[in-house]
Amino acid sequence: MTGGVCQVECHAGYKADERPVRFRLGDHAYEVREVKDQWYDPDATYCKVKADDGNLYILRHSLGDGWTLQAFRRA
Repeated sequence: MTGGVCQVECHAGYKADERPVRFRLGDHAYEVREVKDQWYDPDATYCKVKADDGNLYILRHSLGDGWTLQAFRRA
């Protein structure tokens, strides 16, 4: 299901959508246990997160597309 749109709830610090705290893929909701990495390109922000299921997810946020799932790795 990579590349698919997902719903993400974020912590907003000094800027909006600063880091994800939970996200939903299909009918399942995941809590973000740890943000492992975060990086930027000119068009988007990427967050590599470990969810409460123990798996790793890379979430991408862009102004035009919103949040999408870019990659998934089973623990």
